[in-house]
Amino acid sequence: MRNLIDISSKNRRSGNSTDPALLVVGHGSRDARGAREFHELVALMRERSPRLPIEGGFIELSRPPISECVSSLVAGGSRRIAAVPLMLLAAGHAKDDIPATLVREKMSHPEVTFGYGRALGIRPELLSLMDERISTVVAENEKEETAVLVVGRGSSDPDANSDLAKVSRLYYEGRPYPMVETAYISMTPPDVFEGLERLKRLGAKKVAVFSYFLFTGVLEERIREQSEEFAARSPEISVSYAGYFGPHEKVADLVLDRYREAVEGDIRMNCDVCVHRVALPGFEEKVGATATPHYHPDEPGHSHGHHHH
Repeated sequence: MRNLIDISSKNRRSGNSTDPALLVVGHGSRDARGAREFHELVALMRERSPRLPIEGGFIELSRPPISECVSSLVAGGSRRIAAVPLMLLAAGHAKDDIPATLVREKMSHPEVTFGYGRALGIRPELLSLMDERISTVVAENEKEETAVLVVGRGSSDPDANSDLAKVSRLYYEGRPYPMVETAYISMTPPDVFEGLERLKRLGAKKVAVFSYFLFTGVLEERIREQSEEFAARSPEISVSYAGYFGPHEKVADLVLDRYREAVEGDIRMNCDVCVHRVALPGFEEKVGATATPHYHPDEPGHSHGHHHH
């Protein structure tokens, strides 16, 4: 397995022609617009890293397939490829399907070494882009009376489902919205109707719905339709739809970060949304603050009665 993943190039600057090529792996969509947005995002990445060979493809439903992308990179002279799963959260695709696809590609191209990055994950850039999207449908002076429903894809993987709950909670922290709830469009409850019903019962008069999706597609459209359907059935509550991430510079930069991390082997503990490292709204003063040890009462030389600060 080592030669499959060890493509470290610690001493090379990013953009150096000897750096591994970047393979962006998307899921694919039955909706041609979703696939088009994926390619727009890849184009943004090429603009930002013009010297890096970049190909983007899909594990299913859309063209080009991953095998074509790998053949194209190899034909261009690449012998080291770093793959980054273009998934917001790590569930079955990022954990199983894509690694299996890379193993298959390794068998077809024994001369190539493959590295693998991690899913985009829970990141402040995504929280701020989500904030931008929601702010386009909620006026500043209405935020304190507007609840937010964050709707994810939903998965059979509890890790991914709980990550979305963490996203919602982090979005709530330090922002004026009184309630931020989580729902899922498939695989797991609560669904969109249950999520909106819950907010209504909690007294919300206004709700903004955000689809935690990178691109449009069958499921993103369904979230929009179900939100409108609920609003039509509940005239006493106003529901606005804030859309989804879409191909954006912040996402392009994040994928390039994940690429560099895959190349340099810098897979860290969950520091991405740590208040000590990242300025989250309302917690800015904690960034870089001095860490103070906590003394356990059973430690030698520590008397609990007389501690001096």
